[in-house]
Parts: sequence; C-alpha cells; structure tokens
Amino acid sequence: MATAFELAHPYGTTRVMSSFNFTDPSIGPPADKSGSILSPEIDPKTGTCKNGWICEHRWHQIQQMVVFRLVAKNDPINNWWDNDGDQIAFSRGSNAFIALNNDDEDLKQSLVTGLPAGKYCDVITGKVKNNKCTGKTVEVGKNGVAFVDIPASAEDGVLAIHIGGQSKVRLGFKN
Repeated sequence: MATAFELAHPYGTTRVMSSFNFTDPSIGPPADKSGSILSPEIDPKTGTCKNGWICEHRWHQIQQMVVFRLVAKNDPINNWWDNDGDQIAFSRGSNAFIALNNDDEDLKQSLVTGLPAGKYCDVITGKVKNNKCTGKTVEVGKNGVAFVDIPASAEDGVLAIHIGGQSKVRLGFKN
C-alpha cells in the first residue's frame, strides 16, 4: 500500500527496490558455498524469483503502479478525498485515480475521479485481456464520479485506474 501511494503521488523521486528473504538480520544476500552472491532466477511458470530473492519489482501490483505513474505524467493531485482516518483517494489530473483503504471499515463511497466517463479495470486486482478486465472493474459516469468499494479485508487495500491501455476497457461502453 505504501509503495502504491509513493508511485501515485507526484512528490519526489521514486525507487522500487527488490530484496531477499532472510530470517537472521545479520545475514547478507543469498550466496553459494564459496560466498559468491547468487543471481535471481525467474520461475518461467509463475514469473517469481528463486534462489532466495523476492523481486518485488516483478509483482503485478508494483509493475502496474509504475505504469500508473507514467500515465499520470506530471499532472497535479486533484479531487483529494479522505475520511479523516485511514482512507484516502485522489486523481492525477484527468489521467489517473487511486483510492487506498488502511482503515478498519470498508471504503464504500462515490468519489470524483477526474477521469473521462468509461469502464476501467483496477490495475491492482487485474489487467485488461481481450478487452475484458480480469479483476475489479470501475464505471466512471459522465460527471467523473465512480463508486469505489474497497473492503477493509482487501488483500492490497488499493484501487487504481487510469486512461492507459492496461486499465481502460475500450469496447462495449459509450464514452
């Protein structure tokens, strides 16, 4: 959730770093018996890293938030909303919108997205494949408002949509 916020917010220079798995904080990165650091290997079936590496930069959510940042360009934050607690949402101009729920309560709210009317695929839970979303979809009305629903129990607690090809479902919806 913190990485999604960092990549959605225009402040500063972002960095996405990967790490390795460890149980002892004094142990270094994965190494062979001679002490040479092992390179990460990619599992061709899952796309995940092996050899003790975690490779967060390869996670779907992180990759999609990098795309979100590119689509948002240098647009400013607009349409800020919060619940005076641990739920926030904002748009980046008319290109991208994000909502985050780190609260004990579900986020169920009609929010101004700043996006053009249309059907969008939440890039955190899915992707557009054959012009269908494999995850949660969000419908933005002509007034730029969408109903956002992020349960407190959601795995990621983030909903992110944008006008780019990975999010905008193009056919079957009047813009």
